[in-house]
Amino acid sequence: MSTEQTASAAGTILLVDDRPENLQLLRDALVPQGHRILVATSGPAALRVAAGKEPDLILLDIVMPEMDGYETCRRLKGDERTCEIPVVFITARDEKESLLRGFAVGGVDYITKPFAAEEVQARVRTHLENSRLTRAVLRNNAELERQADELRAANLRLQEEIGRRERAEDERERADERLQLISQQEAARWGIEGFVGRSATIGRILEEIRQLQSADVASILILGESGTGKELIARAIHFGGERAGKPFIPMNCSAIPSELAESSFFGHVRGAFTGADAGRKGCFEMADGGTLFLDEVGEMPLELQAKLLRVLESGVVMPVGSQKEKEVDVHVLAATNADLPTRIAAGSFRKDLYFRLAHCTVEIPPLRERREDISLLVEHFIGVFSREMGRPSPAVDEEASALVESYAFPGNVRELKNLIESALIKSGGRTILPQHLHFLEAADETVLRIPKNGTGPRLPEIPVRPPDPEEVVRAYVTQNSRITNTECRQLLSIDRHRASYLLDKLTASGVLERSGEHRGSYYQLASRG
Repeated sequence: MSTEQTASAAGTILLVDDRPENLQLLRDALVPQGHRILVATSGPAALRVAAGKEPDLILLDIVMPEMDGYETCRRLKGDERTCEIPVVFITARDEKESLLRGFAVGGVDYITKPFAAEEVQARVRTHLENSRLTRAVLRNNAELERQADELRAANLRLQEEIGRRERAEDERERADERLQLISQQEAARWGIEGFVGRSATIGRILEEIRQLQSADVASILILGESGTGKELIARAIHFGGERAGKPFIPMNCSAIPSELAESSFFGHVRGAFTGADAGRKGCFEMADGGTLFLDEVGEMPLELQAKLLRVLESGVVMPVGSQKEKEVDVHVLAATNADLPTRIAAGSFRKDLYFRLAHCTVEIPPLRERREDISLLVEHFIGVFSREMGRPSPAVDEEASALVESYAFPGNVRELKNLIESALIKSGGRTILPQHLHFLEAADETVLRIPKNGTGPRLPEIPVRPPDPEEVVRAYVTQNSRITNTECRQLLSIDRHRASYLLDKLTASGVLERSGEHRGSYYQLASRG
């Protein structure tokens, strides 16, 4: 770094440590960089110096007599004069578990002992620059402050994502040896034997899977509504084919933050962006030799679609921050519940990417179009969950069976699976009755019958037509002004996912509008313009 650059990057740094030798090592690392150094040998002294001199950065030892680093940091953050000064903790290598406590009281980073001059200089330089940017934003108007908050939030999400990916990659490395041992078991688990049904549709899908297991075509597009089993199809194709002993990597394209998308797919090298302390593989590299399953591919950001297309055509990836391409051998399976031709016409999905993904297609019809499979699926799920619960498989009452077989199942097989699991819990292992079934939408009124012959146990009275959940929610909001997810669950006796589905559906149709964020969100009647 030039003298001019060093001077522009220099700042005032408060060093807090009760050991003179540590202070001297830090001075030796920082003074040649042009930094102005302040020193405190105790927590109380650090509070006084920080309040009076307002340094740009504080390097704070954790273990000190009289007042430790945690309490010192907590008091710094509680004083409006010093609350914005970034604090970097100094810790021994065997103290890393205590860093969570340090972050909880307001620390932004840590430096380990023994010190490496290059690490100290790099971290100080990074946090001084971050501090300058943050203070500049705080001096500007409210809009710039909002942008700074978004930047910090994005950086936090980035750090969390990097941490998740590091843990996932470590787990995959530990599983490498196990993968070879269990590949045959996985092939059986996800083979076509796992598909339940007797309809002509299921027969057609099974035949397509058999053909695709042996073909290993470049890419396959699986189409179907949510809950129809698109990932199950993808796993069956992978574990029944030649790549069964290699990785199967699923990626939900709708759940990846836009700022992390390129790194998630193609990886990054160390130093590619703030927080990238180590290089990491993207999903293409992790799936090398095996299968990459791109779920909800219709939700992929448009700017990423062109880069994905290049990888599919060339078979090489370029990690973020790298100048070196890497070859990959990946079987790509994609799935979507979106109408891709409509999105192509609207300009939100690339036509060339669609044709590249759809070398072969597998279409899975909704459960309502293959009702002859419902009874077999019910029997299958009762057996699976009864074994897991350690109880005998109960019977299903005739009226309950009629309700299930007449229902449209907007959530498809996934909703049927949840329905049966819930009914088993509510029935306590005894015969499943109509009152044990809680549907998301009203079933066909023509199948709701009450025995009239007077024989056998009397079923509880149920309405001729169950109340429409949408009408129940609309009436509740009309009376109470608004409704939360928790209130919707309690009102309809449904789980969180079904409540979210129903509230989102009413919002999309213009009946409700959402206000608030995260756990504080609620729904109210949509305003009419």
